[in-house]
Amino acid sequence: MNQKFDVLALGELLIDFTENGLSGQGNTLFEANPGGAPCNVLAMLQKLGKSTAFVGKVGSDMFGQQLRNVAANTGICMDYLVTDQDVRTTLAFVKNNEAGDRDFSFYRNPGADMMLSEEEIPEGAVRNCRIFHFGTLSMTHAGVRQATKKALEYARSGGAMVSFDPNLRPPLWSSLDEAREQIAWGLSQCDILKIADNELEFMTGETDFDRGAAILKERYPDIRLLNVTAGPDGSYSYYGGERVYVPAVKLPGIIETTGAGDTFCACVLNYVLENGIDGLSEKQLTEMLRFANAAAYLVTTKKGAIRSMPERRQVEEICSH
Repeated sequence: MNQKFDVLALGELLIDFTENGLSGQGNTLFEANPGGAPCNVLAMLQKLGKSTAFVGKVGSDMFGQQLRNVAANTGICMDYLVTDQDVRTTLAFVKNNEAGDRDFSFYRNPGADMMLSEEEIPEGAVRNCRIFHFGTLSMTHAGVRQATKKALEYARSGGAMVSFDPNLRPPLWSSLDEAREQIAWGLSQCDILKIADNELEFMTGETDFDRGAAILKERYPDIRLLNVTAGPDGSYSYYGGERVYVPAVKLPGIIETTGAGDTFCACVLNYVLENGIDGLSEKQLTEMLRFANAAAYLVTTKKGAIRSMPERRQVEEICSH
């Protein structure tokens, strides 16, 4: 009998190289932080006491081994992480630009995460999870796209809820039209959506969150819980006829924002696991967003994501202020 996981996620597991000052000779130093959005989500869920599993692929290189070990040390089940003998682990170099946003340079042509095939999807484990979570980095190329669709088919047949985070990275797509098409497919499949402000505008043409969310809800009526993250401006939840806004935590100490959205997403999934998705009140949605915003703030005070997830008590302490 397969273990029943609270959340099983599929997608990329990679190294985020983040800037970490200058060498004595004035060269930029990079820190190799284990990351990848789906595994970041699982790392936070583990901190909150949930059982998780990851499905993906890394290379048989030093980075692939590092990623496997770091993720396993958080408690994530890594039994379904496949090792590719020919293709190297995907790498991302992250640079903060002058506007405070992140610019990504990916070494992924190909990268091991895109080589996952549908034959490598663990049917029993996927059928036996409570929530299946995915993004669009596993939708950028034909083979891994088919693997993602197969996994989603298994999850649905097992009665799982589906969580989706577009996590748009334009450099990884052959065209933005293709990105838009694949994000649209993800939106058509999910019960729970976490979408960033720039992705909402990308998909609807709207900078007004209420109008953008209304467009998505009309186009994709099966989305039951729609959350919009707006970085330093906070987050919004659209659920049934409710619209709830909670401002971001305004405390010092932010270093970089890698993993903030994934941490937020994990906290939302944790709330649904603990409270269900039916009949959520305005008070509950506010409580959910406050906790998720606080956790997202805490992860920005450290570098990287998987190793930077806060403990529940730390998040509750921020919420109590």
